[in-house]
Amino acid sequence: MKLGGLRTRLLLAFSLLVVITAATVAGGAYVQSRTVILQQAQDATARVLVDKATKLFPLGPLPPGDGTLSRISGELSDRDLSSLVLYADKASGNEQLRSLISPELRERVKSGIVAWQRVDAAGTPMLVVGTRFTVVLPSGQRQASGIEAYVARSMEAEARSIDELATRAWLIGGAALVFAVGLALLAARGVLRPVRELGDAAHRLGSGDLRARIDVRGSDELAGVARTFNETAEALERHVGELERMEADARRFVADVSHELRTPLAAMTAVADVLEQEAPRLHGDAGRAARMTIDETHNLTRLVNDLIEVSRFDAGAAALAPEEVDVAEVVTASLRIRGWTGEVEGDLPAGVFAGLDPRRLDVIVANLVGNALRHGEKPVSLRLSEAEEWITLEVADRGPGLAPEVLPHVFDRFFKADSARARSGGSGLGLAIAWENARLHGGTLVAANGVDGGAVFTLRLPREEVTA
Repeated sequence: MKLGGLRTRLLLAFSLLVVITAATVAGGAYVQSRTVILQQAQDATARVLVDKATKLFPLGPLPPGDGTLSRISGELSDRDLSSLVLYADKASGNEQLRSLISPELRERVKSGIVAWQRVDAAGTPMLVVGTRFTVVLPSGQRQASGIEAYVARSMEAEARSIDELATRAWLIGGAALVFAVGLALLAARGVLRPVRELGDAAHRLGSGDLRARIDVRGSDELAGVARTFNETAEALERHVGELERMEADARRFVADVSHELRTPLAAMTAVADVLEQEAPRLHGDAGRAARMTIDETHNLTRLVNDLIEVSRFDAGAAALAPEEVDVAEVVTASLRIRGWTGEVEGDLPAGVFAGLDPRRLDVIVANLVGNALRHGEKPVSLRLSEAEEWITLEVADRGPGLAPEVLPHVFDRFFKADSARARSGGSGLGLAIAWENARLHGGTLVAANGVDGGAVFTLRLPREEVTA
């Protein structure tokens, strides 16, 4: 074979083409796979941070105390993640992370985006992701809380995977050159194309294009992966659409009610307060009209507040803010605030702790005890008991009890057992709200009649915190 012959030249040209192609394919696969691995790690860490931060919403009052910052840091940390929470000059969590957080990262987090950076910590590759918390104002608008949360995870596993990818890529390229140039070219063309399409579609999906789909070709494993991706994307688009509609409906309802009812009600309440001061000096029909106006204004205010609370449950916007509480202390405080301490017999042993939302527990107690005092007969009794995984609070009165036809509907909205009570001070929503709050905790609320007469409402709640 002549050195300058066509065959030699073709062989050299083809060999050069194969070498370049093999190197290009190996290098391209390495770069793309490296990008995918790093992007997946970044996206997964960011999703975990956002998901955990969402479960902490809504936050407590600002400025947050050390306990609040510590709780946030604890919720964000796990086996793979260490966290640091910053607010002004306060910090809680792993202080060693402070040296990994650059000023540029803090600026991006403060601007309201979920930002990340890869850093080298004493030879260990690390990924740091940060976000800021927001609070919701009474008007429904979001406002920065000033709380920044950062989580860090090691990227050693990803670094090893990338090194393995590099080695594997060059081995594949060499094998393609030695054994089957043509087959390697065809395989690279047939295999890498759907992989690239999958990577591109996944990138578009991660960027917010929920309509990203892949053309399914054939019936092999890659086609199965493409079908699974399309099904997952369709389900994600459907669920995100449902959540967006629910959120929009909830916000629109609350905003409409706030604008249309709260403003005039605030004015009416102020007038009613003035009228209440003058009512003792009014006689006859004028006095009765004044007292009726005062009572109905307060009733209407309670009704509007109850409707807003119910709308949050319907829209899926109600969320727990659980904390470890002494149940007896919360119940006793609820009775004391409403002036019911002398009207209720309590068997409330101290030291019964549970992970509950104290505000929602207060709402449940207020509705159950208020219902017993208003529609039952004294004495009203409360009995608290505990088991390994549950706490039970029983509210009983000495009235006539609940009729059999009433029991199935006692937690229905606007249900009133006696039509004669249609103009009572209740809105008909109190027990429904209590039931929804019990369900939100992962517990139950049931109504029954006591052996000796009277209605008995039994609240059963899990002792461990429930993720809403």
